Formats: sequence, C-alpha cells, structure tokens
Amino acid sequence: MKKTLLATSLSLLASHTSYAEGLSFAKEVAKPEAPQVAALQAAKPVTPQAVVKDDTSESAKAKHLYTTKRWSYSGLNGPRNWANLHRNFSACSGNNQSPINLTGFTESVLRPIEFNYQPEAAALLNNGHTVQLNYRQPKYIKAEGSIFNLMQFHFHSPSENQINGVSYPLEAHFVHKNDSGDLAMVSVMFEEGAENPALARSISQLPMQEGHQVSLESPTSPDELLPSNRDYYRFNGSLTIPPCTEGVRWFVLKSTNTASGEQIKAIRQALGHANNRPVQALNARMVLK
Repeated sequence: MKKTLLATSLSLLASHTSYAEGLSFAKEVAKPEAPQVAALQAAKPVTPQAVVKDDTSESAKAKHLYTTKRWSYSGLNGPRNWANLHRNFSACSGNNQSPINLTGFTESVLRPIEFNYQPEAAALLNNGHTVQLNYRQPKYIKAEGSIFNLMQFHFHSPSENQINGVSYPLEAHFVHKNDSGDLAMVSVMFEEGAENPALARSISQLPMQEGHQVSLESPTSPDELLPSNRDYYRFNGSLTIPPCTEGVRWFVLKSTNTASGEQIKAIRQALGHANNRPVQALNARMVLK
C-alpha cells in the first residue's frame, strides 16, 4: 500500500519536476524518502485523463485523485480545499505554509548566496500549473553551509509572495535540493516595465498547451534572470503546491527585475489562468533581512 501511495504521489508532483532526471525515476520510487521530496526530482508530465464515474471506495478515490489531477487554483479543488482533497495533502493546512506577505522583518546577518549557474540549452514545459525551464547539466547554489542543486525554475503570475503587502505581476521560483533532501527556493519578483531580454530568450517558444515541451534553440542561464544585487529575505516555509511540504528554506531576493506587459501576458495566456496560491498566515515565524 505504501509503495502504491508513493508511486501515485510521484505521478501527481511530476508536473513540477525536471525532465532531465527522468532516468532516475524508478530508483526514486523505491526510496523510503518522503514522496514530496522524491517527486520533485523527476518524472514525465502527467497526461490528464477523463473523469470517471464517482466511486466511494478508498482505492478508487486515491486512483482517480492522481489521474485526473484534481487540485487546481480555483473552484472546489482550489487552495482553500487542498488539505481536504487527500490525506497526503494534509500539510496544506499547516502552520508554516507558503507563500506569505513578507513584513515585520527581523534584522539579521545573512551570508551571501553563491550562485553557480552556467548557460545551457534548456527545455520549456507547460505542465498545466506553470511553465518551467528544465536543464540537464548540474547547476547549484551554496547557502547556509550546504550545496543545493537546481532542479528547475518556473513562473507564477501574479506573484505568490508579497513584500510589505505589495503583489507583483510575475514571480520566478528556482527550486533546489541538497543531498540530504532539504529543499531551498530562490524567489525573484518582476515589476512591469521594460522588456527583459533574458526572459525573452527563456520564453521565446512558449508551449501553449498542457503537457507540451519545446527545446529552446539558444543557450540560456538562470543567472540571467537574477538581479545584480542578490541581498535577500529569509523565512521557513513550504512548497506552494500540494502536498505543501513544510521545511523549505525560502530566499526572496530584495531587488526586482522588470518584464514587459506583453511578456507577462504571454506567460499567463500559456496557462489560461492565474497560478498563485493566496498568502498564508505567518504565525510564529520570523522573516529575516
């Protein structure tokens, strides 16, 4: 039963993973690690299935929960009900959830993040929940005494996190994991303004349909999308999609980049909907700066 749940959980989360690590998928299923960590490593996109007749049995509910990708950003399967869709999503009602409104900062000495991103040809995937770029070659950051490997980066429009109550039209999430399975998210906010050349290269061939993936012709580097000033805010949070796993280190860069209105519109049109989870309660957490 545990193996079945692990496999189905991996299938669900595959839409937020890197195709480059797909060859290791079978090995990850066999690991006794938390399914949400293994799932972020790799698998093929889930192909939506037709909704089947309602069946009240637990096995049928579990099966069709994953094959129909029941969670969404609106309606009955939207963020308010994520925690109730399946027992594996119970963390979505936890006390350390993301995104948040970053405010009430605590002064702290934060060591710089060392970014080690190199240019490379990438693949752009539309998984129905976001558009993301996948790279084959290792890229990583050094932060808080650990090396976190970049798995992929993707976009949310409008932004999920807010800074002092301000929502931005676009936010990029750079998803990292270290050898211990700990997750680290680097977030970059985009304000509407001048066209962003790096973003233009990254989304030059946007796949407009869910499940479609295109290979970008020109080599790109995630580093190009980062502002030159990389000071950041730091808080403990979670994944912003089911299963909403907590214990994620969040690094939100203080400086923003710009993107044109046309670029922001193109990303949202590729998805057909806004893909931001509402901000969650900060509770007892501190936001360091």
